[in-house]
Amino acid sequence: MKWFALYVKPRHEKVVVRSLDGVGLESFLPLCVRRHVYARRRKENEIPLFPGYVFCRFDPFKRTPILSTPGVISIVSVARTPVPVDDIEIFSLQSAIQSRLSLEPCSFVAKGERVRIRRGALSGIEGIVLEVSKSLRLVLSVTLLQRSVQLEVDSSWIVPCDSPLRLSMSPVSTTL
Repeated sequence: MKWFALYVKPRHEKVVVRSLDGVGLESFLPLCVRRHVYARRRKENEIPLFPGYVFCRFDPFKRTPILSTPGVISIVSVARTPVPVDDIEIFSLQSAIQSRLSLEPCSFVAKGERVRIRRGALSGIEGIVLEVSKSLRLVLSVTLLQRSVQLEVDSSWIVPCDSPLRLSMSPVSTTL
């Protein structure tokens, strides 16, 4: 079974995930922590990285349970055919969230150098590098949704995807 993106009602992402999990379907909602400062107190909220979207693994020929879930508007499709999300993109997002690194939404990046992280908790995931004031940020993209998430990584941890993994390689620095 493949992963698919579900378009859901605004601010219903968590409800949809609970409903899908309740009927035994595997779902995934990438969340990030947003800190708000109100006068003298601080509050942390978990918000979706991709507002209005939830990922779910299911058989595309058995869509009725998905579409009948309260809050689900549609399955992201092309010409009425559901389009699966690349497994590598879902794996990269899940790994980044499990690593507890600081994630934040960013604009989708179509151009730039693809790299692979070679060390640390995120070893093996791929993304696109941006240089932001001397720090490297890895952009993890979900191409189907045209959405991205960025996280900060050490430049010595990455190698270009075109080259084999070598620990003695020099750091990559790319500016878009």
